[in-house]
Amino acid sequence: MTAKKFWSWLAVAVAAVYFIVPLAATMEFSMRMRRGTYSFDAYRSVFSDQRFAETFSYSVVMALITIVVGALLIVPTAYWVRLRMPYLRPVVEFVTLLPLVVPAIVIVFGYLRLYNSSSVLPLTNSDTGTNILLVFGFMTMSLPYMYRAVDTAMRTIDVAVLTEAAESLGASWTTILFRCIFPNVLTGVLSGAFITFAIAVGEFTMPSLLNRPAFGPYLALIGANKAYEPPALAMIAFAMTWVSIILINITTRLQKGAAGAR
Repeated sequence: MTAKKFWSWLAVAVAAVYFIVPLAATMEFSMRMRRGTYSFDAYRSVFSDQRFAETFSYSVVMALITIVVGALLIVPTAYWVRLRMPYLRPVVEFVTLLPLVVPAIVIVFGYLRLYNSSSVLPLTNSDTGTNILLVFGFMTMSLPYMYRAVDTAMRTIDVAVLTEAAESLGASWTTILFRCIFPNVLTGVLSGAFITFAIAVGEFTMPSLLNRPAFGPYLALIGANKAYEPPALAMIAFAMTWVSIILINITTRLQKGAAGAR
């Protein structure tokens, strides 16, 4: 084995130990709820908790709404900027990166200030209005990831040629977007969607300050009051992350296979 291969494998081994050992320790601790033996009692306790089902289902619904609304907003925007207004790309990229430097607590306090009960648009007066604010907050936080994923996918296709071909066949702008552009950037949309889902499900600050029954505040509550359930929840969240990564890879391969077949 050459020195280069040795150091490469050593780096891989160190990285594996760095990530796997804490994960294994968390898994091991989550199974020690029953004294003297390993068991899945902590996981049973989590899944039998009614608040787990309520908060997780609420966050999933909010995440799915955020993904749909975000895709309908970002894909046409990225398409129009790339096709008609390429000179605005630096401005749009700068705006989409702002959520990375503006804390979530600043965004949510801005919402509370603008849309409180004494404002012109008092969204916080009702559950529906507050849910809308929460969706807007999730969209803002996921904007850098969704836009980058869609824009990267859009770079792999010739937007101008697709548009001209569709227009020559009499297609409307709606048809072009939903039958030409969306299918070709599906990988980017799904990549951004999975990241958005992870953000929406795990977010604590926004749902907590908006007083929404979301999964993030539930995780914080369990972590402050119980010992074995928090690591069990951490392992569940880790499994969800890996499932999302696997789904992204499967979708990418299927789309590449379909493109190769064409």
